[in-house]
Amino acid sequence: MSPAPQFAPDALDREAAALYESAVWQRIVTDWTAPEPLAPAPGPLSPGEGRSWRDLLSVPVERLVAEALDALPAPGPVERLPGRIGAVLPDRLHAWRRIGRPELRPSVHLGYARLVLTEWGWQNAPYRLRDRRGARCVCGALLAAHRLGHGGADTMNEAAAWIMTELRSRGWRDLIGPWNRAPGRTAEDALDLLDATIRRAALAGR
Repeated sequence: MSPAPQFAPDALDREAAALYESAVWQRIVTDWTAPEPLAPAPGPLSPGEGRSWRDLLSVPVERLVAEALDALPAPGPVERLPGRIGAVLPDRLHAWRRIGRPELRPSVHLGYARLVLTEWGWQNAPYRLRDRRGARCVCGALLAAHRLGHGGADTMNEAAAWIMTELRSRGWRDLIGPWNRAPGRTAEDALDLLDATIRRAALAGR
């Protein structure tokens, strides 16, 4: 397990960029997203030869089942966040919530980050963890989810790398922080980004 990153939005942003740009991550994403080769079409039947229904399929049954399962919605958060007071409390006061927590998939961690933005609010000040009301930026929401016990540091880093992957697919070449504070950016944009990233990670089995 890699050491935990410094707990600041800009540090998480740099960690995500380094992970995204690594050859290991590019290989992972390629393996998860590359289409499988199609099975060859069955040839003509010989007289008296019979085939099962499986022979009529152009792809293996296992792949059809996997694709059907992938189409199911990703599991969402199962716990609520602390109330509005929890949003403005120092994060160190939430540390006890991490005790004994099981690890999560990055898509579920992203779901909790989305919950942070919807319940505690979104803000776009440059690399500020939160504003006076407790609203977070996108990286701040990932950090808050982690500090509340929803996923370890490695999971948080992978979740951020999935966000980078989604941003790259949209043509954004900078870090998450500059995207978050770009002129005209809205809370709806941030939620849409997390929704798309959750789908992307869940379809990859993460």
